[in-house]
Amino acid sequence: MYVRDAKNRDEAWLLDAIEQLGLDDVAFRSRDYVIAVDEESGDRAGFGRLRLHRGDEGEANRIELTGIGVLPEWRDRGVGAHVVERLVDTAAADGFETVYVLTDQPEYLTQFGFERVDTDDLPPALSDRLTEKREFLGGGVVGLRLAVDEFEMPSRFRQAFKDAEPTGGDEPEESAEDFGIDPDSATYKYDTGR
Repeated sequence: MYVRDAKNRDEAWLLDAIEQLGLDDVAFRSRDYVIAVDEESGDRAGFGRLRLHRGDEGEANRIELTGIGVLPEWRDRGVGAHVVERLVDTAAADGFETVYVLTDQPEYLTQFGFERVDTDDLPPALSDRLTEKREFLGGGVVGLRLAVDEFEMPSRFRQAFKDAEPTGGDEPEESAEDFGIDPDSATYKYDTGR
């Protein structure tokens, strides 16, 4: 497994995965995303993005980690942890000292060193975004922040990521009913009537 920057050819997959996982795609740009990929099969396992919030005059720009998702068959394998790590490293390389997350699952991110931020202490752009996310996800969304040099990756995630394989077997076989066809009464293009 490895995490790489998204490419243009990933756009359709990203949009499908975002819809499948019920994540918001506000201001979607595929180039803002990173994607976790299985080295052997090339299967995409998870993703996340950085979203820049420009500050008002005299206020600093802020960076938000958002749209973080892992496909169900790849969960509990360190994929999300490595996506978060890559996003934090990218933010640090871009000169940001602090990253923010607005999430309804804060317990996942606190294990990496993220700390809860009171709504009143959020920068104005993120406070507005928090309102949007609460409308989309419900009232349980809270703000978190992390100084980029304080990110901690638990060792269990490193090993799980190295050995990651998807759960489940082969994909289920598709049937005529999956496409709304009644196999007992349907006629087919090349049906000879015999």
